[in-house]
Amino acid sequence: MAPSYALERLQDLEPTAAQFRSAVLDGLAQRQKRLPCKFFYDAEGSRLFDAICDLPEYYPTRTECRILEVRARDIADLLGRRVRLVEFGSGAGYKVRLLLRTLSEPAAYVPVDISRSQLLSAATSLARDFPALHIAPMCADYTQPFSLPNSTQKVALATAGFFPGSTIGNFNPEQAWAFLAQARRLLGRGAWMIVGVDVHKDSAVLNAAYNDAAGVTAAFNLNLLRRINRELDGTFDLEAFRHRAFYNEAERRIEMHLISLRDQSVDVGDEAFTFAAGETIHTEDSYKYAIGDFQRLAAGAGFEPVAAWTDPDRLFAIHMLRAS
Repeated sequence: MAPSYALERLQDLEPTAAQFRSAVLDGLAQRQKRLPCKFFYDAEGSRLFDAICDLPEYYPTRTECRILEVRARDIADLLGRRVRLVEFGSGAGYKVRLLLRTLSEPAAYVPVDISRSQLLSAATSLARDFPALHIAPMCADYTQPFSLPNSTQKVALATAGFFPGSTIGNFNPEQAWAFLAQARRLLGRGAWMIVGVDVHKDSAVLNAAYNDAAGVTAAFNLNLLRRINRELDGTFDLEAFRHRAFYNEAERRIEMHLISLRDQSVDVGDEAFTFAAGETIHTEDSYKYAIGDFQRLAAGAGFEPVAAWTDPDRLFAIHMLRAS
């Protein structure tokens, strides 16, 4: 018997192996070697990130969920009836449930994620739990231009973007501005945007969050090398690299690196790259923003700040924006 829920066929714009290879080769050829953090999320990387979110040191997920639980009704009241919700980087789909339970007759949900396997699993689970909701999953790199499915617009009275998890911090400020400007064009005039943003705070709290005692974040970071070995014929020795994360106070960002423990040479397909002992691959940044600073950034990208909610300890903020 066919399922009774309204789940569209996956629209698959996942980056190709050639695009992955090009990004890796270009990044490793730089003076400061780099790897794009968007490629963390193969099946194992997605699993490890979900585990990170449950760690005692990693405050962002539980803090953001608490804010959403308290403010979901306020968000629903602002969005009104029959909203089309577009989530950038939907992951396992946990946080969006806090909104969907409160929204008034949500018209459609468009989860956009780079990990095909996790996207399909999460979309199917949500479709079973919200059978009246039209769900149109899109496997895509949301930093690149794409179009929303026309089928989700037909029954919607409003459109809202949802970008939780402080992922906006993985962009530098110029890239964050560009992403918000692109999201504004995609969502349309008058659309809403709900963004989770990590707040600038004591460096000890930040350093602990990205250097957990159980080593899960280290495994997550190193898994990117494992993926390169598997998919791009790489020869990285994972025992020859170590995870390092630290708070860069001047830039107000966490930096994640992989440190080469010795002089070595690594192949990626037919290309060879040399590493000196102590040389690093920069794999991720996570910028932290004061509330006013992020509101000014969003305003410059064409969004009017409407509200900013935080927790009692001011660890995290959820911003409500409106396309002006």
